[in-house]
Amino acid sequence: MEMHQDVPSGLSVSTVSSQDTDESGESVDAKRPRMADRKPCKVCNFTRQKSYGLVVPSLDELKIKGCEFLGFSPSDQVTVVLEDDGTIVEDQAYFLCLPLNTKFMLLHEKDSWSPVRRMDGGTAWMARDSMLLEDDAVDAPGAVAPWWDLAQQLKQDLASIILMSEADLQALVDAPCPELASALAFQEKKAKDLQETVQRVLDRREEERQSKELLQLYLKAAEKEDGQQEEPSHPVQGGAEDVEMLGSVEVDGTSGFMSRTLMVLKGKTSPETRLSTEDLQMVVTRGVEAMEQVLGWDRARTSELLQACEAELTGRLQQVQAVQSVRSNAQLGGGGTPARGSD
Repeated sequence: MEMHQDVPSGLSVSTVSSQDTDESGESVDAKRPRMADRKPCKVCNFTRQKSYGLVVPSLDELKIKGCEFLGFSPSDQVTVVLEDDGTIVEDQAYFLCLPLNTKFMLLHEKDSWSPVRRMDGGTAWMARDSMLLEDDAVDAPGAVAPWWDLAQQLKQDLASIILMSEADLQALVDAPCPELASALAFQEKKAKDLQETVQRVLDRREEERQSKELLQLYLKAAEKEDGQQEEPSHPVQGGAEDVEMLGSVEVDGTSGFMSRTLMVLKGKTSPETRLSTEDLQMVVTRGVEAMEQVLGWDRARTSELLQACEAELTGRLQQVQAVQSVRSNAQLGGGGTPARGSD
């Protein structure tokens, strides 16, 4: 015996259907994005000072929501890279294959990825002694030397040496050669050659700064300036300045810069040559008006600093691109790349 269910008056049969369909007969609910189709992930800017959690269905949506959360303009062109190694992510299929909660970095045109740093670039050496003292006090076995992280960066990509600050380069020069060679998986002779090359670069930069300082002093005397405008390049007063800077490494709450980075910007000659690429990017991104407030300088002096930082940043990025181009050509040439540690 068949049972018939009465339909309430005023309603059509279609309104009581368990599932809506479109004209093609496909379920409307099936077309709606499901949570299973969405990927939880994290997004940050190049400084890593801002990081947000997102749930997005696609790479394009990641760019849109990421820009919104990070305060970028909707019209900004951004590049998405993996935060941990800088791999550029452009393919939607690759994006979907990545693990849940992958952290991405959004980069503007002048931004570039750099490895995570334990300390602010350009000033890591200032806390080197204090770190060693802390290690001695704790007497922890296997304590890691300050240069070890730098060596690990170089082991992954030797071109990252271009992005390092002078302080980091000096730490590599001061590292015991046998231990550095072991960390890099180099022969000891190759590690020694690397240290000597880096030392020559540091010496050349110092000579350039001294020449620039002498030229500035000459121009100042020739133009008979009255000295009212503070000269950015005051002579370094031995080790007193270094001792003065051995403070904490906290971030300045107002500017967002590390306190030691501000000291380098304000008190060192040619600070653009001393800072890491990450710090240079921060200075350039802030712009003249913001840096005027941070440094307490006038417009002309601040503009000069930003121009120098932008020129230094551009030069470093061009060097990185050149190295990458050489590598690509070498690989296409069929020779492959030599194993690490070989001469």
